[in-house]
Amino acid sequence: MSLSGLGDTGKAQSPPALFPAPESDTPTPVRRRGGASQNGPSQSVSAQHGSAQNGPPPGDDAGRQLVFFGADAAEPTTADLAGLLAGPGEVVRMGGTARLSVPVDAAWRVHVLVAELASRGLAASWQPIEGERHAVRTSYTRVLKPLAAAWLHGTAKRPPAAFHLTGRRLRLWLAAAGTPEPPDCFLLRLGADDQECWEPIGVALGAAGLAGTLLGPAEGGPAYRITGRRRLARLAELVGQPPPATPPHSWPT
Repeated sequence: MSLSGLGDTGKAQSPPALFPAPESDTPTPVRRRGGASQNGPSQSVSAQHGSAQNGPPPGDDAGRQLVFFGADAAEPTTADLAGLLAGPGEVVRMGGTARLSVPVDAAWRVHVLVAELASRGLAASWQPIEGERHAVRTSYTRVLKPLAAAWLHGTAKRPPAAFHLTGRRLRLWLAAAGTPEPPDCFLLRLGADDQECWEPIGVALGAAGLAGTLLGPAEGGPAYRITGRRRLARLAELVGQPPPATPPHSWPT
């Protein structure tokens, strides 16, 4: 199934069906040993994106500044898309442009991510992939070139040295690859082929007050397991309210 990109003139493709149909979404390390270490037509959609987002100040208090670094504390920017790269997202370059893609395991995630990308001025499209999953992709654009430059070493994905997690970055990561584990755990899934990313991403989680346990592929990962009511409450405050397309009990509250 073909994908549409920014400037395409072909017929737009609708995201996978949800029932009931969601309302429009307008976005207002502890390491365990043993592991190998929605809604309307889409598509091509676009909107204006905001100004650059500042990172948290250094120090042990960074994870406590929830009021400053929660998902509702700043306008959406393309810098937030680093949250997708913390998870299973990938970025590739072509000439002076780059494209972001992320595989997801449920239709509701397609709806949420298309809306989030649109709020940052990025065209988004989707297509089914193996295992009843979907791939959400942007078009190639110069807007994503700085993100690719920061994360790519050759063709390998690596977090930049100053990488940190804000509420908006966590919100995108969770929308793409967050899974609840009742009664008081949450998994944030990682890229299966991104082993060199796992540890620095765990450090960033710890700095945000969300120190998690790294699960290897043999343990149901790769993923970070966030455990305990206090950490889940912090995660919920950082990522904000669930998007309208989110199924019940799929978002920390």
